[in-house]
Amino acid sequence: MSKNGDGLAVEAHGLVKVYGDTRALDGIDLAVRRGQVFGFLGPNGAGKTTTIQILATLVRPDGGTARVLGFDVLHGRREIRSRVAVTGQFASLDDDLTGYENLVVFGRLRGLSRAASRRRADELLTAFDLTGSAGRPVRGYSGGMRRRLDIGASLIVTPDLLFLDEPTTGMDPRSQIQVWELVRRIAAAGTTVLLTTQYLEEADRLADRIAVVDHGRIAAEGTSAQLKAQVGAGTLHEVFFALTGDPAGADRAEAAS
Repeated sequence: MSKNGDGLAVEAHGLVKVYGDTRALDGIDLAVRRGQVFGFLGPNGAGKTTTIQILATLVRPDGGTARVLGFDVLHGRREIRSRVAVTGQFASLDDDLTGYENLVVFGRLRGLSRAASRRRADELLTAFDLTGSAGRPVRGYSGGMRRRLDIGASLIVTPDLLFLDEPTTGMDPRSQIQVWELVRRIAAAGTTVLLTTQYLEEADRLADRIAVVDHGRIAAEGTSAQLKAQVGAGTLHEVFFALTGDPAGADRAEAAS
């Protein structure tokens, strides 16, 4: 492992996590460069969320090593937590509070003064196009609005690294596009983003580099273009239909096609 990470936001080798008889992670290796949007693509149960939990110091690995922003996940938990933000699959918002009130509360929890929390809440509501809904209780927000507010809460104090765990699961297409644009803006402002997703299109559109994970292992990794080239492509040129009352003749036509 390199001494200073060589510009890596995340560096992991052989990560293992076992729950009972299940190996949720079975030797994950990752290298995420600072400033990247890195896509972690795979189906439910592949190990994506477990990896995020380990990297965010929420869960201890059973094997392997990992460094986040240059700090070891076992011995540098305080330093990592002060520099990263995590947005999980489910919004961590208070439905009884307004959007504005939620952001102010998060600001206070992150150590901002009351005045600074209010200023930051106003900035984020404007940036995420939620000003018109700022005074409404969150329980009346659409799924896309809730997700945007939840991501905004993660950015109350601008993190060096943002973990986004399946941010658009269950969303309608319009809301998905809004969140995609939000992720692009966050990355353009300089925050490294590690995005987990089940959706190939989402990874294709957002990620500079993609790791495909399945059964706790990295199955493939590269840019979107590199992964597509590995899969290859087939082209269907012509289709012929044999119309006959003779089943044997139909079989012969199919075999000859």
